[in-house]
Amino acid sequence: MYHLYGSQGTGSAIVEIALEYCQLAYRRIEAAPWEDSPGREALARLNPLLQIPTLQLPDGSILTESAAILIHLGLEFPDSGLLPAPASARAQVIRGLVYIAANCYSAIGILDYPERWISDPDEPLKARVRAAAAERLYRSWGLFAEQFASRPYFGGAAPGALDIQAAVVSRWSGAREHLRDSHPDFLVLLQRIDREPRIAAVLARHWPPASS
Repeated sequence: MYHLYGSQGTGSAIVEIALEYCQLAYRRIEAAPWEDSPGREALARLNPLLQIPTLQLPDGSILTESAAILIHLGLEFPDSGLLPAPASARAQVIRGLVYIAANCYSAIGILDYPERWISDPDEPLKARVRAAAAERLYRSWGLFAEQFASRPYFGGAAPGALDIQAAVVSRWSGAREHLRDSHPDFLVLLQRIDREPRIAAVLARHWPPASS
């Protein structure tokens, strides 16, 4: 069985959706790095960076980084639909997965924890760092919307790995509110991805409708 270390409202939702696509049995282990949670000590042993999601494979090996997990599962289970079969389309999806991880996910990390990036931070300095990170985040999403075509989804006729990642990561740091004005068509696509039944079920667990 797969063991997924994660927490509510985090990137572990991405991997949960992917595991559902692959129809794999898995155990969810609550492991919030920022508080004392049931799986925190085990997570620290498996992933010293205390990052979630962390996925333990049935052979005991560890996968971290949501983009890497999506790529692995898509290649391991080609019938899941996570990755397109044609090589050229698959290459663009992998490019998109790494793009979001490198540009959007990283900017969110700075927004959430500016003190990790500056020594002796005071509140005004943290505010300036957050403002710069938000500007970078919104620009990165705008460039993504302009560069990655949907057909009608990023992976083809149905939502796949890149759609899953975009739908989850865009929920944070005011990205969707910004996209409503800057790239409304892209926001409509994200909302359409949200409604795919397998995706919607996991999103509802992480972001119950009353809190959306």
